[in-house]
Amino acid sequence: MPEVNDRPRIKFENPDWESITEAGYLCADMHIHTDCSDSYSGIRRLLKIAKERKVGMAITDHNLISSLESIEIEKEDVFIIPGMEVSTSDGPHILTYFYEMKDLRSFWQENIEPRIQSCPWLALKDCTTEQLLDMLEDHNCVTSGAHPMGYLGSNKGIEICNRKGYISDDVIRRLDAYEVICGGMTRDDNVEAIRSFKRHGLGITGGSDGHIAEDLGSVVTISKADDAESFLNNILNRKNAVRGSEKDFPRRALTGLTSFYNFLDYAPAVVKVQSYQMAMTIRRGTRRKISK
Repeated sequence: MPEVNDRPRIKFENPDWESITEAGYLCADMHIHTDCSDSYSGIRRLLKIAKERKVGMAITDHNLISSLESIEIEKEDVFIIPGMEVSTSDGPHILTYFYEMKDLRSFWQENIEPRIQSCPWLALKDCTTEQLLDMLEDHNCVTSGAHPMGYLGSNKGIEICNRKGYISDDVIRRLDAYEVICGGMTRDDNVEAIRSFKRHGLGITGGSDGHIAEDLGSVVTISKADDAESFLNNILNRKNAVRGSEKDFPRRALTGLTSFYNFLDYAPAVVKVQSYQMAMTIRRGTRRKISK
């Protein structure tokens, strides 16, 4: 595999993990969930698969870090980036990648834990996208907009919120990257994410958004790096690439069922939070029509 700069940085193809690593690159699925949040995949199961496939990963559970806390990252035989997917109160999901676990832990304890609601995976209390970016300002981390076009028209992507007029270009440009291939999205939505990252002048990441262990590595971020620091720095410096393909419909459906069954335990809280966000969406839409 030649240098990243000699190839298209983004390609829709099944990653050849062994060839990538043999060529001296690190590759990592930058968006994977465990049973710490809305997945049934235990961290040990994911570590076993990652080792077999020679692929690294960023553990990005929703608002929680207990799976990462249960292991010693530096002692594992797998390349791991400590991360978290933050569910903001105005809709978008923001992927946060930290250089060291201690920094993630400190940020979580100070800013995220106090804002967790009765369903810990859903939108945080009093934490808009802009507020989150303010809180992250003094922390050493890399941010990426997860599935920028949202799921099924929802506001869980920052780009769709921008197009609806809820979030400004200025807020988006405070991010470091967009997730340009998300395994849970459709091809059309990922293509839109690619168009959008260029418009905003951002970097790129890619991940499976895996809620099933077997999804691990279906989308990877590739970098000529030796450790988490150089890997993340290459994202900031636009020296990385993304390879991957979306899940087919049966696998997307299975992912949806997995999340659905996990959320059943928090049904009243889910209804409350989702109703609030729907009301906010309607209110914003009404304000836009009036302003026109």
